[in-house]
Amino acid sequence: MKTTIDIHKKINSFSRNLKIEGDKSLSIRWALLASQANGISKSENLLRSDDVLNTLNCLKKLGIKINLKKNYCEIHGQGLNKFKYKKKISLDAGNSGTLGRLLLGLLVHSKNNIKMIGDESLSKRDFSRVTEPLSLFGANFKTNAGKLPITIKGTDKPKPIKYFEKNGSAQCKSSVMLAALNTPGKTIIKAKKSRNHTELLFKYLKLPIRIIKKENYDLITIIGKKYIRPLNYKIPSDISSSAFFIILTILSKDSKLTIQNININPTRTGILKILNMMGIKIKLKNVKKYKGEKIADLLIKSQTKIKPINCPTKFNSLAIDEFLIIFLLAAKANGISTFKKLSELNQKESPRLVWGSKILNKMGIKTVLTKNSIKIFGNPLLNIKKKIVIKNYLKDHRVFMTSVIASLVFGGKWKIYDPDSINSSFPTFLEKIKELGAQIK
Repeated sequence: MKTTIDIHKKINSFSRNLKIEGDKSLSIRWALLASQANGISKSENLLRSDDVLNTLNCLKKLGIKINLKKNYCEIHGQGLNKFKYKKKISLDAGNSGTLGRLLLGLLVHSKNNIKMIGDESLSKRDFSRVTEPLSLFGANFKTNAGKLPITIKGTDKPKPIKYFEKNGSAQCKSSVMLAALNTPGKTIIKAKKSRNHTELLFKYLKLPIRIIKKENYDLITIIGKKYIRPLNYKIPSDISSSAFFIILTILSKDSKLTIQNININPTRTGILKILNMMGIKIKLKNVKKYKGEKIADLLIKSQTKIKPINCPTKFNSLAIDEFLIIFLLAAKANGISTFKKLSELNQKESPRLVWGSKILNKMGIKTVLTKNSIKIFGNPLLNIKKKIVIKNYLKDHRVFMTSVIASLVFGGKWKIYDPDSINSSFPTFLEKIKELGAQIK
Protein backbone atom coordinates (compact mmCIF):
# COMPACT_ATOMS: atom_id res chain seq x y z
CA MET A 1 0.00 0.00 0.00
CA LYS A 2 1.17 3.57 -0.72
CA THR A 3 2.49 5.70 2.15
CA THR A 4 0.00 8.53 1.40
CA ILE A 5 -3.29 9.20 -0.35
CA ASP A 6 -4.44 12.44 -1.96
CA ILE A 7 -8.04 13.68 -2.09
CA HIS A 8 -8.74 16.89 -4.04
CA LYS A 9 -12.47 16.62 -4.79
CA LYS A 10 -15.64 16.39 -2.77
CA ILE A 11 -17.73 13.28 -3.23
CA ASN A 12 -20.70 13.50 -5.61
CA SER A 13 -24.27 12.59 -4.63
CA PHE A 14 -24.89 8.88 -4.14
CA SER A 15 -27.73 6.45 -3.39
CA ARG A 16 -26.53 2.98 -2.44
CA ASN A 17 -26.84 -0.10 -0.25
CA LEU A 18 -23.73 -1.05 1.71
CA LYS A 19 -22.57 -4.01 3.78
CA ILE A 20 -19.91 -3.52 6.46
CA GLU A 21 -17.56 -6.19 7.81
CA GLY A 22 -18.10 -7.97 11.12
CA ASP A 23 -17.97 -6.15 14.42
CA LYS A 24 -14.38 -6.02 15.72
CA SER A 25 -15.33 -6.18 19.41
CA LEU A 26 -17.46 -9.28 18.83
CA SER A 27 -14.91 -10.91 16.52
CA ILE A 28 -12.19 -10.73 19.18
CA ARG A 29 -14.48 -11.80 22.02
CA TRP A 30 -15.87 -14.72 20.02
CA ALA A 31 -12.34 -15.99 19.30
CA LEU A 32 -11.20 -15.73 22.93
CA LEU A 33 -14.28 -17.45 24.33
CA ALA A 34 -14.20 -20.12 21.61
CA SER A 35 -10.65 -20.97 22.72
CA GLN A 36 -12.03 -21.81 26.18
CA ALA A 37 -14.99 -23.86 24.97
CA ASN A 38 -15.11 -27.65 24.87
CA GLY A 39 -15.34 -28.38 21.15
CA ILE A 40 -15.36 -26.66 17.77
CA SER A 41 -16.85 -23.16 17.41
CA LYS A 42 -17.56 -21.72 13.96
CA SER A 43 -18.07 -18.09 12.91
CA GLU A 44 -19.20 -16.38 9.72
CA ASN A 45 -18.50 -12.72 8.83
CA LEU A 46 -15.46 -12.66 11.12
CA LEU A 47 -13.64 -9.38 10.60
CA ARG A 48 -10.35 -10.03 8.74
CA SER A 49 -8.48 -7.07 10.21
CA ASP A 50 -5.01 -7.05 11.77
CA ASP A 51 -6.50 -6.86 15.27
CA VAL A 52 -8.54 -10.02 14.73
CA LEU A 53 -5.78 -11.86 12.84
CA ASN A 54 -3.39 -11.04 15.71
CA THR A 55 -5.96 -12.56 18.07
CA LEU A 56 -5.96 -15.79 16.08
CA ASN A 57 -2.15 -15.82 15.92
CA CYS A 58 -1.88 -15.39 19.70
CA LEU A 59 -4.31 -18.27 20.26
CA LYS A 60 -2.31 -20.48 17.88
CA LYS A 61 0.83 -19.75 19.90
CA LEU A 62 -1.11 -20.86 22.97
CA GLY A 63 -1.80 -24.22 21.34
CA ILE A 64 -5.28 -23.66 19.93
CA LYS A 65 -6.04 -25.20 16.52
CA ILE A 66 -7.67 -22.71 14.12
CA ASN A 67 -8.97 -23.18 10.58
CA LEU A 68 -9.43 -19.84 8.83
CA LYS A 69 -11.24 -20.27 5.52
CA LYS A 70 -12.60 -17.79 2.98
CA ASN A 71 -16.16 -17.78 4.34
CA TYR A 72 -15.77 -18.97 7.93
CA CYS A 73 -13.42 -19.61 10.82
CA GLU A 74 -13.25 -22.67 13.10
CA ILE A 75 -11.63 -22.68 16.53
CA HIS A 76 -10.99 -26.00 18.29
CA GLY A 77 -11.45 -25.15 21.96
CA GLN A 78 -9.78 -27.34 24.57
CA GLY A 79 -11.71 -26.09 27.61
CA LEU A 80 -10.91 -23.66 30.42
CA ASN A 81 -7.21 -23.19 31.12
CA LYS A 82 -6.16 -25.83 28.59
CA PHE A 83 -3.65 -23.69 26.68
CA LYS A 84 -0.55 -25.71 25.68
CA TYR A 85 2.51 -23.67 24.83
CA LYS A 86 6.28 -23.55 24.94
CA LYS A 87 8.14 -21.87 27.77
CA LYS A 88 8.96 -18.17 27.43
CA ILE A 89 6.63 -17.47 24.51
CA SER A 90 5.90 -13.95 23.29
CA LEU A 91 2.42 -12.82 22.20
CA ASP A 92 2.09 -9.82 19.87
CA ALA A 93 -1.16 -7.85 20.36
CA GLY A 94 -0.22 -5.44 17.56
CA ASN A 95 -2.38 -2.32 17.80
CA SER A 96 -5.25 -3.88 19.75
CA GLY A 97 -5.95 -2.80 23.30
CA THR A 98 -8.97 -5.11 23.30
CA LEU A 99 -6.82 -8.15 22.48
CA GLY A 100 -3.98 -7.19 24.82
CA ARG A 101 -6.13 -6.47 27.85
CA LEU A 102 -8.68 -9.29 27.42
CA LEU A 103 -6.07 -11.94 26.70
CA LEU A 104 -4.22 -11.11 29.93
CA GLY A 105 -7.46 -11.97 31.72
CA LEU A 106 -7.39 -15.47 30.22
CA LEU A 107 -3.78 -15.98 31.35
CA VAL A 108 -4.19 -15.55 35.14
CA HIS A 109 -3.78 -19.33 35.45
CA SER A 110 -0.72 -19.62 33.15
CA LYS A 111 2.03 -21.82 34.58
CA ASN A 112 5.00 -20.30 32.72
CA ASN A 113 6.10 -16.78 31.95
CA ILE A 114 4.35 -15.26 28.93
CA LYS A 115 5.50 -11.97 27.42
CA MET A 116 3.07 -9.62 25.72
CA ILE A 117 4.24 -6.98 23.25
CA GLY A 118 2.54 -4.54 20.88
CA ASP A 119 3.20 -1.86 18.30
CA GLU A 120 4.36 1.70 19.02
CA SER A 121 0.85 2.96 19.74
CA LEU A 122 -0.19 0.09 22.01
CA SER A 123 3.12 0.35 23.88
CA LYS A 124 2.19 3.89 24.92
CA ARG A 125 -1.14 2.86 26.48
CA ASP A 126 -1.84 2.18 30.13
CA PHE A 127 -2.08 -1.50 31.06
CA SER A 128 -1.96 -0.97 34.82
CA ARG A 129 -5.73 -0.60 34.66
CA VAL A 130 -5.88 -4.38 34.02
CA THR A 131 -2.67 -5.66 35.66
CA GLU A 132 -3.72 -4.20 39.03
CA PRO A 133 -7.06 -6.06 39.28
CA LEU A 134 -5.62 -9.21 37.66
CA SER A 135 -2.84 -9.29 40.24
CA LEU A 136 -5.55 -9.55 42.91
CA PHE A 137 -6.44 -12.96 41.44
CA GLY A 138 -2.85 -14.00 42.18
CA ALA A 139 -1.14 -13.38 38.81
CA ASN A 140 2.31 -11.77 38.82
CA PHE A 141 3.34 -9.07 36.37
CA LYS A 142 6.51 -7.36 35.23
CA THR A 143 5.68 -4.20 33.30
CA ASN A 144 7.35 -1.21 31.72
CA ALA A 145 5.98 1.35 34.21
CA GLY A 146 2.49 -0.04 33.68
CA LYS A 147 2.93 -0.36 29.91
CA LEU A 148 4.07 -2.97 27.39
CA PRO A 149 6.10 -5.10 27.21
CA ILE A 150 4.48 -7.07 30.03
CA THR A 151 5.40 -10.49 31.39
CA ILE A 152 2.70 -12.45 33.19
CA LYS A 153 3.08 -15.57 35.31
CA GLY A 154 -0.17 -16.96 36.56
CA THR A 155 -1.08 -18.80 39.73
CA ASP A 156 -2.21 -22.37 40.40
CA LYS A 157 -4.70 -21.10 42.95
CA PRO A 158 -6.44 -17.95 41.67
CA LYS A 159 -8.76 -16.30 44.18
CA PRO A 160 -12.05 -14.59 43.32
CA ILE A 161 -12.01 -10.83 43.80
CA LYS A 162 -14.20 -7.78 44.24
CA TYR A 163 -13.39 -5.08 41.67
CA PHE A 164 -14.67 -1.56 40.99
CA GLU A 165 -14.22 -0.51 37.35
CA LYS A 166 -14.44 3.30 37.47
CA ASN A 167 -13.52 4.41 33.94
CA GLY A 168 -16.36 2.98 31.88
CA SER A 169 -13.86 0.72 30.09
CA ALA A 170 -15.38 -2.43 28.58
CA GLN A 171 -11.86 -3.75 28.03
CA CYS A 172 -10.98 -3.62 31.74
CA LYS A 173 -14.32 -5.05 32.80
CA SER A 174 -14.09 -7.86 30.25
CA SER A 175 -10.52 -8.73 31.21
CA VAL A 176 -11.63 -9.31 34.81
CA MET A 177 -14.68 -11.26 33.63
CA LEU A 178 -12.47 -13.63 31.61
CA ALA A 179 -10.15 -14.05 34.58
CA ALA A 180 -13.19 -14.87 36.72
CA LEU A 181 -14.06 -17.72 34.34
CA ASN A 182 -10.80 -19.43 35.31
CA THR A 183 -11.24 -18.82 39.04
CA PRO A 184 -13.23 -21.01 41.43
CA GLY A 185 -15.74 -19.08 43.50
CA LYS A 186 -17.65 -15.85 43.13
CA THR A 187 -16.09 -12.74 41.54
CA ILE A 188 -18.02 -9.50 41.98
CA ILE A 189 -17.53 -6.56 39.62
CA LYS A 190 -19.00 -3.12 40.15
CA ALA A 191 -18.64 -1.54 36.70
CA LYS A 192 -19.38 1.90 35.35
CA LYS A 193 -21.68 1.61 32.33
CA SER A 194 -19.88 0.47 29.16
CA ARG A 195 -20.28 -1.95 26.24
CA ASN A 196 -21.87 -5.21 27.33
CA HIS A 197 -20.87 -7.62 24.53
CA THR A 198 -19.00 -9.88 26.97
CA GLU A 199 -22.00 -10.06 29.31
CA LEU A 200 -24.33 -10.96 26.43
CA LEU A 201 -21.99 -13.72 25.24
CA PHE A 202 -21.78 -15.09 28.80
CA LYS A 203 -25.58 -15.12 28.98
CA TYR A 204 -25.99 -16.77 25.58
CA LEU A 205 -23.49 -19.47 26.59
CA LYS A 206 -25.51 -19.94 29.80
CA LEU A 207 -22.49 -19.23 31.99
CA PRO A 208 -23.25 -18.46 35.65
CA ILE A 209 -23.44 -14.66 35.47
CA ARG A 210 -25.81 -12.38 37.34
CA ILE A 211 -26.21 -8.67 36.49
CA ILE A 212 -28.00 -6.10 38.64
CA LYS A 213 -28.42 -2.83 36.77
CA LYS A 214 -28.13 0.37 38.79
CA GLU A 215 -28.47 3.93 37.51
CA ASN A 216 -24.73 4.63 37.15
CA TYR A 217 -23.18 1.17 37.25
CA ASP A 218 -23.79 -2.56 36.85
CA LEU A 219 -23.16 -5.12 39.59
CA ILE A 220 -21.86 -8.28 37.90
CA THR A 221 -21.39 -11.61 39.71
CA ILE A 222 -19.59 -14.52 38.03
CA ILE A 223 -19.05 -18.05 39.34
CA GLY A 224 -15.97 -19.53 37.68
CA LYS A 225 -14.61 -22.89 36.51
CA LYS A 226 -17.70 -23.86 34.55
CA TYR A 227 -18.00 -25.82 31.30
CA ILE A 228 -18.28 -23.65 28.16
CA ARG A 229 -20.12 -25.04 25.17
CA PRO A 230 -19.03 -24.20 21.59
CA LEU A 231 -20.39 -21.01 20.04
CA ASN A 232 -21.45 -20.86 16.38
CA TYR A 233 -21.86 -17.21 15.50
CA LYS A 234 -22.62 -15.10 12.42
CA ILE A 235 -21.02 -11.88 13.52
CA PRO A 236 -23.13 -8.73 12.95
CA SER A 237 -21.66 -5.74 11.16
CA ASP A 238 -19.85 -2.99 13.05
CA ILE A 239 -21.59 0.28 13.97
CA SER A 240 -18.23 1.95 14.73
CA SER A 241 -17.08 1.30 11.16
CA SER A 242 -20.53 2.29 9.85
CA ALA A 243 -20.28 5.65 11.66
CA PHE A 244 -17.94 7.03 8.99
CA PHE A 245 -20.46 6.28 6.25
CA ILE A 246 -23.33 7.64 8.36
CA ILE A 247 -21.61 11.03 8.72
CA LEU A 248 -20.43 11.00 5.09
CA THR A 249 -24.03 10.57 3.93
CA ILE A 250 -25.45 13.21 6.28
CA LEU A 251 -22.91 15.81 5.14
CA SER A 252 -23.00 14.95 1.40
CA LYS A 253 -25.45 16.69 -0.90
CA ASP A 254 -28.62 14.83 -1.98
CA SER A 255 -27.41 11.41 -0.85
CA LYS A 256 -28.89 8.40 0.88
CA LEU A 257 -27.48 5.12 2.09
CA THR A 258 -28.75 1.86 3.55
CA ILE A 259 -26.26 -0.10 5.69
CA GLN A 260 -27.32 -3.68 6.34
CA ASN A 261 -27.28 -5.95 9.40
CA ILE A 262 -25.68 -3.52 11.87
CA ASN A 263 -25.18 -4.31 15.54
CA ILE A 264 -27.29 -1.72 17.39
CA ASN A 265 -26.56 -2.98 20.88
CA PRO A 266 -27.83 -0.20 23.21
CA THR A 267 -24.34 0.16 24.73
CA ARG A 268 -23.01 1.02 21.25
CA THR A 269 -25.67 3.40 19.91
CA GLY A 270 -24.59 6.60 21.60
CA ILE A 271 -23.89 8.00 18.14
CA LEU A 272 -27.54 7.55 17.14
CA LYS A 273 -28.72 9.30 20.31
CA ILE A 274 -26.26 12.17 19.78
CA LEU A 275 -27.32 12.56 16.13
CA ASN A 276 -30.95 12.68 17.21
CA MET A 277 -30.14 15.58 19.58
CA MET A 278 -28.44 17.33 16.64
CA GLY A 279 -31.66 17.09 14.63
CA ILE A 280 -30.78 14.00 12.60
CA LYS A 281 -32.89 10.87 12.57
CA ILE A 282 -31.63 7.53 11.34
CA LYS A 283 -34.36 5.09 10.35
CA LEU A 284 -34.04 1.53 11.65
CA LYS A 285 -35.46 -1.27 9.49
CA ASN A 286 -35.67 -5.05 9.91
CA VAL A 287 -34.92 -4.85 13.65
CA LYS A 288 -34.30 -8.25 15.28
CA LYS A 289 -32.46 -10.02 18.10
CA TYR A 290 -29.55 -12.36 17.41
CA LYS A 291 -27.92 -14.28 20.25
CA GLY A 292 -28.52 -11.41 22.65
CA GLU A 293 -27.47 -8.63 20.26
CA LYS A 294 -29.89 -6.23 18.59
CA ILE A 295 -29.50 -6.01 14.79
CA ALA A 296 -31.01 -3.64 12.19
CA ASP A 297 -30.58 -2.02 8.78
CA LEU A 298 -29.82 1.72 8.95
CA LEU A 299 -31.34 4.19 6.47
CA ILE A 300 -29.46 7.52 6.30
CA LYS A 301 -30.20 10.67 4.27
CA SER A 302 -28.43 13.99 3.70
CA GLN A 303 -29.26 16.86 5.99
CA THR A 304 -28.44 20.55 5.56
CA LYS A 305 -29.35 21.87 9.03
CA ILE A 306 -27.27 20.56 11.93
CA LYS A 307 -28.04 21.62 15.50
CA PRO A 308 -25.18 22.25 17.94
CA ILE A 309 -25.10 20.05 21.03
CA ASN A 310 -24.09 20.24 24.66
CA CYS A 311 -23.44 16.52 24.67
CA PRO A 312 -24.68 14.72 27.80
CA THR A 313 -21.79 12.86 29.43
CA LYS A 314 -24.04 9.83 29.90
CA PHE A 315 -23.49 9.14 26.17
CA ASN A 316 -19.68 9.14 26.45
CA SER A 317 -19.14 5.42 26.98
CA LEU A 318 -21.88 4.63 24.43
CA ALA A 319 -20.05 6.51 21.64
CA ILE A 320 -16.42 6.42 22.76
CA ASP A 321 -15.12 5.22 19.36
CA GLU A 322 -17.31 7.58 17.33
CA PHE A 323 -16.47 11.00 18.78
CA LEU A 324 -13.83 11.92 16.19
CA ILE A 325 -16.36 11.55 13.38
CA ILE A 326 -19.11 13.21 15.46
CA PHE A 327 -16.80 16.24 15.81
CA LEU A 328 -17.06 16.69 12.02
CA LEU A 329 -20.82 17.00 12.37
CA ALA A 330 -20.32 19.63 15.09
CA ALA A 331 -18.02 21.50 12.69
CA LYS A 332 -20.99 21.92 10.32
CA ALA A 333 -23.49 22.85 13.06
CA ASN A 334 -24.96 26.34 13.37
CA GLY A 335 -23.52 27.20 16.79
CA ILE A 336 -21.17 25.99 19.50
CA SER A 337 -21.04 22.33 20.53
CA THR A 338 -19.51 21.13 23.81
CA PHE A 339 -18.23 17.66 24.73
CA LYS A 340 -17.04 17.03 28.31
CA LYS A 341 -15.36 14.33 30.43
CA LEU A 342 -13.67 12.71 27.43
CA SER A 343 -10.21 12.03 28.88
CA GLU A 344 -10.77 8.35 28.02
CA LEU A 345 -10.36 9.34 24.34
CA ASN A 346 -6.70 10.04 25.01
CA GLN A 347 -6.25 6.41 26.18
CA LYS A 348 -6.95 5.12 22.67
CA GLU A 349 -4.60 4.38 19.74
CA SER A 350 -3.58 8.06 19.71
CA PRO A 351 -4.55 10.96 21.98
CA ARG A 352 -7.82 11.21 20.05
CA LEU A 353 -9.25 14.23 21.82
CA VAL A 354 -6.10 16.16 20.88
CA TRP A 355 -6.23 14.87 17.32
CA GLY A 356 -9.92 15.75 17.00
CA SER A 357 -9.03 19.34 17.79
CA LYS A 358 -6.00 19.28 15.45
CA ILE A 359 -8.04 18.13 12.46
CA LEU A 360 -10.72 20.74 13.05
CA ASN A 361 -8.14 23.51 13.46
CA LYS A 362 -6.45 22.50 10.18
CA MET A 363 -9.89 22.77 8.55
CA GLY A 364 -10.34 26.31 9.89
CA ILE A 365 -12.71 25.45 12.75
CA LYS A 366 -12.08 27.14 16.09
CA THR A 367 -11.92 24.86 19.14
CA VAL A 368 -11.25 25.27 22.86
CA LEU A 369 -9.48 22.17 24.17
CA THR A 370 -8.81 21.03 27.73
CA LYS A 371 -7.43 17.72 28.97
CA ASN A 372 -10.92 16.20 29.03
CA SER A 373 -13.23 18.45 27.00
CA ILE A 374 -13.61 20.22 23.67
CA LYS A 375 -15.74 23.14 22.54
CA ILE A 376 -16.33 23.32 18.76
CA PHE A 377 -17.41 26.52 17.01
CA GLY A 378 -19.42 25.27 14.05
CA ASN A 379 -19.53 26.89 10.61
CA PRO A 380 -22.46 25.77 8.38
CA LEU A 381 -20.80 27.48 5.39
CA LEU A 382 -17.43 25.78 5.78
CA ASN A 383 -15.85 25.13 2.37
CA ILE A 384 -12.13 24.37 2.49
CA LYS A 385 -9.88 25.69 -0.31
CA LYS A 386 -6.42 25.13 1.20
CA LYS A 387 -3.97 22.23 1.41
CA ILE A 388 -4.13 20.02 4.52
CA VAL A 389 -1.61 17.38 5.57
CA ILE A 390 -2.36 14.69 8.19
CA LYS A 391 0.63 12.70 9.49
CA ASN A 392 2.46 11.49 12.62
CA TYR A 393 -0.75 10.34 14.32
CA LEU A 394 0.57 6.96 15.58
CA LYS A 395 -1.27 5.23 12.73
CA ASP A 396 -4.61 5.61 14.51
CA HIS A 397 -7.14 4.15 12.06
CA ARG A 398 -9.91 6.46 13.26
CA VAL A 399 -7.80 9.58 12.72
CA PHE A 400 -7.12 8.41 9.17
CA MET A 401 -10.77 7.57 8.36
CA THR A 402 -12.06 10.80 9.93
CA SER A 403 -9.62 12.78 7.77
CA VAL A 404 -10.84 10.99 4.64
CA ILE A 405 -14.48 11.83 5.42
CA ALA A 406 -13.58 15.47 6.18
CA SER A 407 -11.84 15.83 2.83
CA LEU A 408 -14.80 14.37 0.92
CA VAL A 409 -17.47 16.60 2.48
CA PHE A 410 -15.64 19.89 3.20
CA GLY A 411 -13.27 20.09 0.22
CA GLY A 412 -9.65 21.21 0.07
CA LYS A 413 -6.55 19.38 -1.10
CA TRP A 414 -5.68 16.72 1.45
CA LYS A 415 -2.59 14.54 1.74
CA ILE A 416 -3.13 11.84 4.36
CA TYR A 417 -0.27 9.62 5.47
CA ASP A 418 -0.30 5.94 6.52
CA PRO A 419 -3.39 4.52 4.77
CA ASP A 420 -2.28 1.08 5.99
CA SER A 421 -3.50 2.17 9.46
CA ILE A 422 -6.98 0.95 8.45
CA ASN A 423 -5.74 -2.65 8.40
CA SER A 424 -6.15 -2.84 12.17
CA SER A 425 -9.95 -2.45 12.05
CA PHE A 426 -11.38 -1.86 8.56
CA PRO A 427 -9.12 -3.04 5.70
CA THR A 428 -11.76 -2.46 2.98
CA PHE A 429 -12.60 1.11 4.08
CA LEU A 430 -11.08 2.82 1.02
CA GLU A 431 -12.63 0.26 -1.34
CA LYS A 432 -16.08 0.99 0.05
CA ILE A 433 -15.52 4.75 -0.10
CA LYS A 434 -14.58 4.40 -3.78
CA GLU A 435 -17.74 2.32 -4.37
CA LEU A 436 -19.70 5.42 -3.39
CA GLY A 437 -17.83 7.48 -6.00
CA ALA A 438 -14.95 9.04 -4.07
CA GLN A 439 -11.88 9.97 -6.12
CA ILE A 440 -8.77 9.01 -4.20
CA LYS A 441 -5.24 9.09 -5.62
